[in-house]
Amino acid sequence: MSTRLVQITMKAQDDSALGRFWAQALGWGVDSEGPGVTNLEPLGFSYPAPEAVCIDIVARPEPKTVKNRVHLDLATTSAAHQAELVARLEDLGARPADVGQGEVPWTVMADPEGNEFCVLEPRPVYRGTGPIAAVVLDCTDPREMARFWDGAMDWTLLEVTDDHATMRSAQGVGPYLEFLRTPGTKSGWNRVHLDVRPYPGDDLAAEEARLRALGATDPGIDRSAISWTVLADPEGNEFCLLAPR
Repeated sequence: MSTRLVQITMKAQDDSALGRFWAQALGWGVDSEGPGVTNLEPLGFSYPAPEAVCIDIVARPEPKTVKNRVHLDLATTSAAHQAELVARLEDLGARPADVGQGEVPWTVMADPEGNEFCVLEPRPVYRGTGPIAAVVLDCTDPREMARFWDGAMDWTLLEVTDDHATMRSAQGVGPYLEFLRTPGTKSGWNRVHLDVRPYPGDDLAAEEARLRALGATDPGIDRSAISWTVLADPEGNEFCLLAPR
């Protein structure tokens, strides 16, 4: 048994408006599984598949108050493409953001609800990922995060250092999952989190037990109105274990 990363979930005060922003930013299609939920995936995509990590945007009334611990890095193919993408995103409603990055070759931005993301300078490693180069998690211990998520998923662990760890689908397609050592610790619940799924035929309860044995914990969220399982990784980052599919 194992899981794989299939999507990230963002909380938003206006899921429809934020969905329109990210759909235009990525060139993806927009759908909705119900009121208060906006679903984004590449056009013609057959979910779930390793070629993309999709985005679900879920309405919540609380405003964003702290820097997100999960963010997206967007890929570019040239310096001109990077500049053009930054300008287009600003036209869509994004704005420059300062998270203490200093002088760096990438551009840090925030979407219309303040969610930080980066527009990277062209890097050969991200050729072929699609518009999302990487899903990035801030953490205090990349080695421990890599240990947990390497056991939790069937993705390939590509690099582990004291400051950074990187994973990617075993098929070698789609975006990377990266763990970046950053100062500070988690404060409050994450407005952006990972969603993972087991494979068809896997037992959901057994998969939950396996993840708990690896170090997942119960974040204490009321599950009475939801059909999926909410867990937290060893640094307290909430994630959802969805039904096998």
